[in-house]
Amino acid sequence: MKKSKWIFILSIPLLAILIFLTILVVSMGTSLLSIFTEDKTEFNGMYLGPIGEQEIPAEFIPIYQRAAEQYGLDQWIILAAIHRVETRFSTLGVMESPVGATGPVQFMPCTWMGWSHPSCGGLGRGGISNGDLINPELITKYGGYGVDANGDGKADPSDIEDAIFSAAKYLTANMSMDGKYSDPLKNAVYAYNHADWVRP
Repeated sequence: MKKSKWIFILSIPLLAILIFLTILVVSMGTSLLSIFTEDKTEFNGMYLGPIGEQEIPAEFIPIYQRAAEQYGLDQWIILAAIHRVETRFSTLGVMESPVGATGPVQFMPCTWMGWSHPSCGGLGRGGISNGDLINPELITKYGGYGVDANGDGKADPSDIEDAIFSAAKYLTANMSMDGKYSDPLKNAVYAYNHADWVRP
């Protein structure tokens, strides 16, 4: 068999893999971007696309709204979008990623606790005990973003209220920083998840 035929045969599975990866990346991006589609419907004071209108669980909306109001976010929908992208509104069976991000909106432990914690470095998994991770006093000490939103004395990244309020706090803090985009909100979302498809 000629060399050109072998090249053609071997290229078929590679092409299939490339097509699969392209579809995967596009579908992941759509999870966030489809909420901000041109085909808009007014919903609860905001404008949502079809996916946003149909998928956002009603019980989470007041949490998004309170968190956005407390931390000065104009669009509570961005919190819903992040929640959807990270854990499909907390419906994933496993709420911890392979790199150690945890909870409804996938905080890395060192981002939650604060990067000045002695164990923090690298990707941010750290060596923080579960008891320390939810301690509001230690989070304040180490400059983390974890928040005790429900007033139970714990700032728990696995608790939906604590997680959403902490995400709002993180976004607001990063909106004031310079970044690759001219829009502060885009910079904040990019800081949350360093991927160009994860942006409003």
